[in-house]
Amino acid sequence: MKIVLDIDKLLADGQITADEYDRLKGFSHKETGSLAFNILIGFGVIATAGGALALLPSSLTAIVLGSLLAVVGLSLTFKRADEWGLLGSILLLVGSVTAAGGVIALTEGGVIGFLIVTVLCSVAAICAKSILLSIMATLSLSATVGAMTAYGHATYVLVIRQPTVTVVLFSTLALAVYHLSKRLTPDYERIAIAFARTSLFMVNLGFWVGSLWGDSLWHQRDNWNFRSGAVIPDWVFVIGWAVGLIVTGAWAARANRRWVVNLLAVFGAIHFYSQYFERLGATPGSILVAGLVAIAIAFGIVWYNKSTKPFAETEPQVAG
Repeated sequence: MKIVLDIDKLLADGQITADEYDRLKGFSHKETGSLAFNILIGFGVIATAGGALALLPSSLTAIVLGSLLAVVGLSLTFKRADEWGLLGSILLLVGSVTAAGGVIALTEGGVIGFLIVTVLCSVAAICAKSILLSIMATLSLSATVGAMTAYGHATYVLVIRQPTVTVVLFSTLALAVYHLSKRLTPDYERIAIAFARTSLFMVNLGFWVGSLWGDSLWHQRDNWNFRSGAVIPDWVFVIGWAVGLIVTGAWAARANRRWVVNLLAVFGAIHFYSQYFERLGATPGSILVAGLVAIAIAFGIVWYNKSTKPFAETEPQVAG
C-alpha cells in the first residue's frame, strides 16, 4: 500500500521529529533513484523494440516482439517486483499494445482479431493486476460490436454501429463484474471495478448514439437521415436512457458510488443537451436556458461531492 505524506508540513506542524524526517526523506531518495532507473531502462527497451519493428515491419514481427516484451514484463512483475516492478509494468503494457496491434493488423481489423486482443488483455490484466489493461480489454470488446472512433481535420467521430447490442452487452457485463468484484481481493477488485466502469461508459455511448439515430439492427439503411430506417426508433433510447440514468443514479447515490454518480451526471447533461438542441435548435433563447442548466448541474455535482463521504468503492491507481 502506498501512502502520500507531506513530510515538510508534518515536520513544521510538529507531528514528526527531525530524525523521523531525515529517515523518511532517505527512503524517498532511494525510491526516486529506483524509479528513475526503471524508467530509463524502460525507454531504452522501448526504443530498441521500436527500431527492430521499423527494420522488420510486419504483423508477425509485432506479435512476436510484443509477446516477448509482455512475457519479460510478467516475469519481472512476479519475480522482481520490488526492484523491477515499474519496468515490468512498462514492458507488459508496451508488449501487450504491440502484440495487439499486430493481431489486429494480421486479421485486418476483423471481429476475431479484436476477440483475441480482448482475451490477451484480460489475461495480462489479471496476471499483472493492471487496471489499464483491463480498460483496454473492455474497449477491445466494444470493437467486436462495431464501436470505433475516428479523426479527420478538426473533426472527431464516434461510431456505435449496434446501439442495442452495445447497451445490452455492456449493461450485463457491468452488473455481473461489479457483483463479482465484491468477492475478490483488493488487487483484483480494482481490476474488476475498472472493467465495470468502462462497461458503464460504453452503455451510455450506446444510448447516446441510439437516441439520435435509433437502431437498424442487422438491416442495411438506405439513408442516414435522423430517424430514418430504424427498426428500433430513437425515442425508445431517449426514454430508456433517461430511466436508466435516474434509476442507476439513485442507486449510486444511496450506495455512495460517487464515481458512478459523477459519470451519470455528465451523461445526463449530454442527454439533455443532445435532445434539447436536436429538437429546439440553437437559438439565443435555447442557448441561454442551456447555459443556466449547465451551471445548475455543475453546482449540483460540486455540492454532492462535498456533502458525501469518501469513496466506499476501490479507486483505481494511475499505473499498474
